[in-house]
Amino acid sequence: MPAGESFYITTPIYYPSDVPHIGHGYTSVAVDTLARWHRQAGDDAWMLTGTDEHGQKMLRAAAANGVTPQEWVDRLVGESWFPLLKTLDVANDDFIRTTQERHETNVQKFFQALYDRGYIYAGEYEALYCVGCEEFKPESEIVDGTGPFEGLKVCAIHSKPLELLQEKNYFFKLSEFQDRLLELYRTEPDFVRPDSARNEVVSFVSQGLKDLSISRSTFDWGIPLPWDPSHVIYVWVDALLNYVTAVGYGTDEEQFGRRWPGYHVVGKDILRFHAVIWPAMLMAAGLDVPRGVFAHGWLLVGGEKMSKSKLTGIAPTEITDVFGSDAYRYYFLSAIAFGQDGSFSWEDLSARYQSELANGFGNLASRTVAMVERYFDGAVPAAGEYTEQDRAVQQVVAAAAADADAAMERFRIDEAIGAIWTIVDELNGYITENEPWSLAKDESQRARLGTVLYTCAEGLRALAVLLSPVMPQSTATLWEALGAEAELGPLTAQPVREAGRWGQLPAQTRVRTLAPLFPRVEATA
Repeated sequence: MPAGESFYITTPIYYPSDVPHIGHGYTSVAVDTLARWHRQAGDDAWMLTGTDEHGQKMLRAAAANGVTPQEWVDRLVGESWFPLLKTLDVANDDFIRTTQERHETNVQKFFQALYDRGYIYAGEYEALYCVGCEEFKPESEIVDGTGPFEGLKVCAIHSKPLELLQEKNYFFKLSEFQDRLLELYRTEPDFVRPDSARNEVVSFVSQGLKDLSISRSTFDWGIPLPWDPSHVIYVWVDALLNYVTAVGYGTDEEQFGRRWPGYHVVGKDILRFHAVIWPAMLMAAGLDVPRGVFAHGWLLVGGEKMSKSKLTGIAPTEITDVFGSDAYRYYFLSAIAFGQDGSFSWEDLSARYQSELANGFGNLASRTVAMVERYFDGAVPAAGEYTEQDRAVQQVVAAAAADADAAMERFRIDEAIGAIWTIVDELNGYITENEPWSLAKDESQRARLGTVLYTCAEGLRALAVLLSPVMPQSTATLWEALGAEAELGPLTAQPVREAGRWGQLPAQTRVRTLAPLFPRVEATA
């Protein structure tokens, strides 16, 4: 994308009825990494996350705990969801809560606009509803119960009985948008990514769309419809509006014009809400559809999607307390093809931490800085004449930076990290081949030793810049050890798309002793 362009990106807003698990963390660090990359590229980046706090499930949980719904969500968000961002080093620009006045007021404006435009009507509704999903279930997600639920219809996701709801509701004319949505997917093939997600959405919409119930009248924990306060807005459509209410829809036209439209990163289980219902609602309101929806896969533990109800949820702190936040970010973003399901195991995390982070990147950084200290009194030597071997390193660095940026544009963070890691592998091989410790014993090889160590230090400079959006803590430590801050300024101010240009670290830059970036982990869970 052209430098300086707006890059507004969102996580889904999380339902805080339970504590966050590593799946929530995965989405958050992926979006944070994309936002950091674009921010460091000089784009007008803005990252939004938040919580979805209305609905029947929240109302029931609050009652079960003897508090009001607002007290319940305040406690959940304060004790679990704000700390998640700190634990994982997420640098979000905003955090929206659907109980905030800025959201509720402007959701009402939006639905009044849909009503005034003739896209909402009153009708009777009867369907099977899952409180766990906060969703009327399609036939494909309704199964016959077994065991204690034999003879009942249950939710295929939660394996719990569904409730038959019959009430007067208001409906959104979703069925009128089938052709416009199919045209959108045809003319903008990147609107839904990856291809597997796009194919699913096109297939779903091609089968025909039913009008959508957008209100509930049997409970009051929600945003009242402006023309009929006896109804509250269905939690899912209320939640979707966060993406525009957070950037000024209805109150700040300048901010809204600057930020919207944006990109949404979501789990594949909520793809239809974001790629079908949401753009149709925006079309009905006369607003731009999102720039794109990217659906990532599920994190699997023991072959199953993580779930608190099935006790397969793992708290992010279980990992960060042992390995640190950078290792968490690196592992999930590099080990899983972004857009596909991925399996988590402690053994794989531990092995990658040791081989890729500690022995690969960390050891490269430590020994380069140590050799500059030992052989050149802590001053990065000037490079002499470059050989073909040295120029090969420069070419790898330039290609890695360009390939990583192209991969980030495609939302393939895993491919971007893979491209950057070619520098780690190249430099480690370069050190092995050139044996600087042997060159140091021969005074006649002094100039060659300087070239080799400059090449390693400058390669680390590029690595620190390129990996900064992925691993902000360890790269900041490395940047300081390289002495780069004094010469080049803060790490986060380095233009990431310029990282591959060779020769930016000045000779005679003073390095500082570097403790291991990824210390040995003695015990894992």
